[in-house]
Amino acid sequence: MSSQGVDLKKRRMLITATAGVGAVGAGFALVPFISYWQPSARAKALGAPEEADISKLEVGALLRVKWRGKVCWIVHRSEETLKSLKEDTAHLLDPDSEVPQQPDYCKNWHRSIKPEYLVAVGICTHLGCSPTYRPDIAPADLGPDWKGGFFCPCHGSKFDMAGRVFKGVPAPTNLVIPPHKYLSDTRILIGEDAGGAA
Repeated sequence: MSSQGVDLKKRRMLITATAGVGAVGAGFALVPFISYWQPSARAKALGAPEEADISKLEVGALLRVKWRGKVCWIVHRSEETLKSLKEDTAHLLDPDSEVPQQPDYCKNWHRSIKPEYLVAVGICTHLGCSPTYRPDIAPADLGPDWKGGFFCPCHGSKFDMAGRVFKGVPAPTNLVIPPHKYLSDTRILIGEDAGGAA
């Protein structure tokens, strides 16, 4: 067949149009496939930071906030509690928070940004039970040395009012401190810090 009867302009136009239609069709086919791999609105909401109002949180009280499906605690600690955190630390496994379970800005003796407020994940580091808040001093079941803190009823792990674990209990590490920041004097955002980390 002779090339004289072929219109090269029409051929290029047909090839370009076919390629364009094919690219558009491939794009339409890929959109649902790619969107399937995106997290759902529910999943995004579960990972979103959670805001807490501490304006009415009295000294000694505990506020529970749900973040990423976990219960987080905010405790308003008294001056006496803060003083006891500094005193006798010989009974603690990791009093200086050497194991990295808190943001760097909470690696201090009170494990918080502001000493009067503890923000911690309310899950025991042993097997994931939820410890109970026991602010009472020297109760009969916890002994005369108990200065308040958290007691895990599942296996007997104990944590002080900074979430630091006692020696000789099943829990191997301190309670986890989530990333958080203060939006104001009365509002805390759990799940995001000043650097934007989550």
